[in-house]
Amino acid sequence: MNKYEIMFIVKATIESDKIKETCETYKKLLASYKANVVDFKEMGEKKLAYEINGNLNGYYFVMQVEANADAIKEFDRKARIDENMIRHLIIRLDEE
Repeated sequence: MNKYEIMFIVKATIESDKIKETCETYKKLLASYKANVVDFKEMGEKKLAYEINGNLNGYYFVMQVEANADAIKEFDRKARIDENMIRHLIIRLDEE
């Protein structure tokens, strides 16, 4: 398994319950592929550097994950089509 850092931004205009639900959905998705979420940080609501699809603010999350390539591909696929997700970034961390 490889180590990854995943940052994603959820729309701040939706209700807080829906934000938490979106977050839990992606955690469960990774767990279904036997990925291990090592660290999960809720960074809170922040102003975006520029407007993205009419959004000026977003709710930021960062997680460190140990996962295989299939789990990461599925996360990326789902994140691209999720209307509550503004942006996401997946970085593979090098072994130290």
